[in-house]
Amino acid sequence: MKKFTLNLKICLTLAMCLLFMGFSKLKLLDEQTDYIQQLLVGHYNKELETSQIKHYELNVTNSGFCRYKRFFKSGKIEYFSFNLMKFKDLDYQGTDTIGDLYLYTRGDDVIVQTYNDKNEEDVDTMANYMSIPVKNMNTQDLTALSEQIRKTNARLLAQK
Repeated sequence: MKKFTLNLKICLTLAMCLLFMGFSKLKLLDEQTDYIQQLLVGHYNKELETSQIKHYELNVTNSGFCRYKRFFKSGKIEYFSFNLMKFKDLDYQGTDTIGDLYLYTRGDDVIVQTYNDKNEEDVDTMANYMSIPVKNMNTQDLTALSEQIRKTNARLLAQK
């Protein structure tokens, strides 16, 4: 009977550990996606687009999607989205104070949609990168962003 009780305690302890580890992975994933979003929004260059853009939305979800939506004063809406698991690399073009951040995917994995454009029809296509105007982006921020996206990829793959 003592052996059965000991085995039961061991099994219950292992089950509790697995349960707590599962919840801690979710928390870590939320923290990583929040960090990526804060870094992108914190360096987003609003001044560059104020003449044309009414407002924008830039968010990273805990399910691993990076979404960027721009609302133009003319009524036109541009929407870009990709799953972080498809992330390949990033590139920065510009100076220390202003530039463009390019997030590349493995293939044509970026959803590109355009609505309400008076000059053209609505567009629904795919691309292999997303471009975000940024300011004050230094090499440490670029390295941290790339590392966090790769860590998020690993966590997302582990959940599947």
